[in-house]
Amino acid sequence: MSFDSSQALRKATGRAKSDVANKLVSMFLHEVSRRACEAGGCSVSSANYLASVLGAFGHRCLYCNRNLEHDRAAVEHLDGMNRFRVGLHVPGNVAVACRRCNSEKRRDDQKPVLHLAPTGWGAFLAHDGTRCHAGCKTCNYWASVWPDASQRCESLLGSQVRIQDFRQPFAKYISWSDHARAAIQSKVEILYRACQAFATNEIEKLTSQLTFDFAALE
Repeated sequence: MSFDSSQALRKATGRAKSDVANKLVSMFLHEVSRRACEAGGCSVSSANYLASVLGAFGHRCLYCNRNLEHDRAAVEHLDGMNRFRVGLHVPGNVAVACRRCNSEKRRDDQKPVLHLAPTGWGAFLAHDGTRCHAGCKTCNYWASVWPDASQRCESLLGSQVRIQDFRQPFAKYISWSDHARAAIQSKVEILYRACQAFATNEIEKLTSQLTFDFAALE
């Protein structure tokens, strides 16, 4: 049994303020994305873009290339929409992944610094079992998808190539995002810290105003 219930409960108890801050970060990045798409004349929901995603990946996960199911698929941002990767909801950065790959990729997406590749999606697909420690969970995930080492390396490389080819027609959005990343990230950090501080102060103020009789719990 590899699942630790106590660890999951501890994480859930301590992450409430971060969840709120991360939601505001996502809203901010979506607003920047909306303005970028408006300026560029193309959106992720346009028919042309949807056709591009379908043409590149079909109804398969862009990472593991397995068939997607309607209840086991997730909208995927290659550069994650979080305060570390600062990805945007713009053409070339959005496709569809299976929920398992979408979840597994978060290990790299949530790291302040990446070591295997400069992007979250690149790092995720670089876990071929040759560059990480023996207990690397992402390497173990890919080993469960493709047990044969040579097939695994070939398949991961194939996914990298498909994604690079898919992104090429949307190079202007990728290039703009890369150049704007530092400026956007500085604002994201301000928003994230301010939201956490606001949440902490307001929660403390409001809970101190409660007049419940907690003596009954002693």
